[in-house]
Amino acid sequence: MSSGSDSVEGGGPATGGPTVEQRVRTRLQADHDVTVTAFEPLLGGHSGLTYLVRTTGGDFVVKAVPEGQQAIGRHDMLRQARIMQALAHTAVPVPRIVAVDDVEPAWFAMEFVAGAALEPVLDDPAVETGLAAARMRRAAEILPRLHAIDPSTVPGVQAPLTPDAELARWARTLGAVPPDLVAGGDRLLELLGRTTPEPTTPTLVHGDYRLGNIISDGVEPVALIDWEIWSAGDPRVELGWFLVFADGSNFPGVGREVPGLPSAQELVDRYVGDGPALTDMTWFDTLGRLKMAAIMGHNLRRHREGRHYDPDQEKLPATINRLIETGTALLAG
Repeated sequence: MSSGSDSVEGGGPATGGPTVEQRVRTRLQADHDVTVTAFEPLLGGHSGLTYLVRTTGGDFVVKAVPEGQQAIGRHDMLRQARIMQALAHTAVPVPRIVAVDDVEPAWFAMEFVAGAALEPVLDDPAVETGLAAARMRRAAEILPRLHAIDPSTVPGVQAPLTPDAELARWARTLGAVPPDLVAGGDRLLELLGRTTPEPTTPTLVHGDYRLGNIISDGVEPVALIDWEIWSAGDPRVELGWFLVFADGSNFPGVGREVPGLPSAQELVDRYVGDGPALTDMTWFDTLGRLKMAAIMGHNLRRHREGRHYDPDQEKLPATINRLIETGTALLAG
């Protein structure tokens, strides 16, 4: 889940130069001999502008840096394109990149991948229980494909984040939220800090691995999308985050409970397969809950300060409290 919101209105530079749409039309015609027949904004994303582009040669998705924004962080479209290009010939399913334009505002185009990317406990429409459970199991089973990739072979990778560094990062996020919005957060941070695990061999991590970012054809994942925060890091951090979304009771007021979803232990077992057992997963499960509480607290703060007005944010306190309470119970117990 990302914080923030970006409008998809407009798309042309204030300087009077060609709009993103015009540039896309020209580039796709030149490179792929296709004519754009429709250029439609896709709402709901938080990492730049996203468009569905229909052409005489099939459909594409374009992601562009918002006008006036720098191509850094979640707006760094070129970094997203590079990681998907690097993974194109691996077992990790990613959309095929068909064009990259680094002229500001930068954009890239990828093939449109048909399928569904829905979080069973959060998104609408609700996913049938059996299908939701099967997708979750399959997502756990294919995650090792990503974690098998040596991050040093990926262009632009930075130094890996250790569990200590991850905890420090989310402590800063939590610390920027008024304490009354994240009651008990300091206690949970203290418990996590007492028992921080030793790092394991770093792997390539997506950073927001969950069914909402996996396009599935039936049960099978066909494209892992939204690569805004990929990095090198401890694979258990990624798995712990994935587990947060396996239990709808983590999201009172904003989500739904889905009977029949696999347990956290089953998902860990499916991830491990015949490999060595993972250590300290209770700690990483708890870290995932802290991360979600910090993100939701941040979003609620921005809403109440008027920086991003969204009445739905007022539904978050019950979920924030539940995540902190259950995380504390996991470690304290």
